[in-house]
Amino acid sequence: MDIEQQINDLKKELASTFKHIGFEELKSEHSELLARSQTSNFWQDNQAAQTTMQRLAKVTTQVEPWQKLSDQIDDLQELAAMGDKSLHQDLEKQYAKVRESFDNLQQGLVHSGPYDNYNVLLGIYAGAGGTDAQDWAQMLLRMYVRWAEKVGYQVHVVEESAGDEAGIKSATLEIAGDQAYGKLKGEHGVHRLVRLSPFNANNLRQTSFAKLEVLPKVDQPDTVPIDEKELKIDVFRAGGHGGQSVNTTDSAVRITHLPTGIVVSIQNERSQLQNKETAMTLLRSKLAQLQLEQHLETIAGLKGPNQSAEWGNQIRSYVLHPYKQVKDLRTRHETSNAEAVLDGDLDPFLESYGKYIASGAKS
Repeated sequence: MDIEQQINDLKKELASTFKHIGFEELKSEHSELLARSQTSNFWQDNQAAQTTMQRLAKVTTQVEPWQKLSDQIDDLQELAAMGDKSLHQDLEKQYAKVRESFDNLQQGLVHSGPYDNYNVLLGIYAGAGGTDAQDWAQMLLRMYVRWAEKVGYQVHVVEESAGDEAGIKSATLEIAGDQAYGKLKGEHGVHRLVRLSPFNANNLRQTSFAKLEVLPKVDQPDTVPIDEKELKIDVFRAGGHGGQSVNTTDSAVRITHLPTGIVVSIQNERSQLQNKETAMTLLRSKLAQLQLEQHLETIAGLKGPNQSAEWGNQIRSYVLHPYKQVKDLRTRHETSNAEAVLDGDLDPFLESYGKYIASGAKS
């Protein structure tokens, strides 16, 4: 195939990709946001202006690389159409670079879901296994914190409930960074640990379970509209271990979404208002995730999550005895360096899941 035909074929591939990602719509949104940001009264509403600028920044990162690639292909087409044989070698070199850029951007589309560029609310819940499971939940918390630190993301503990003897019963982390949800969404599910128990006198082998809930952080009310009439809001007195950090007012908040039965509870903040805002963000995020799972255009038809099915959805096994192995049960990716994984070396697993999804497989 001659170089001109290769360039034309790449142009067709790009057109197909543009249709898939809604590139023209993104360009229109970018132009509209840019024009809005340049109006004389833009900063009169500071909060609205900041929201617009944040969205503009995200859309810009989506539009600019593809627009640059499109311009480069157009330039190559013009040069190839000249029919100057002395340009052939240079055209091949430039085509190879543009082709590589296209392939790299295509790979990035693995993280092109509606919420993939959002920050993450990562919930960790101890499952079957008693104290061992609570310790395992804390090991997972440390693993994701270490991973986030290695890739330069910010981590904030939203909520944490200590275990009875060791570890944690549950925790919620906010992980902030570019495409955080897109990278971590495949971690949603049940994680199993097999090891010699440090909590039993006979040092027997123990199997423990913990569930991960990976949610896009949806903090804009209009993104996932919720009817206030469908909410039951309870306030209660927050408490801590040993009488410490116990509020003397009813500042903790529990919100129930009546149509789905989803319940969220927050008591970390001193202010009831802050706890309610955090709880509403968590509820919106849970509804957004449920909407993705149930493939619905709106949240109106949502059914409650099937908790028992989620517990059966074991995605990864971590074995520390009688041998060492971490294996993803969907992608079949595995390693014998379990210590490195538990210290935050998760990228090989995240990348293998991305390829698994890109190939059309279903989790």
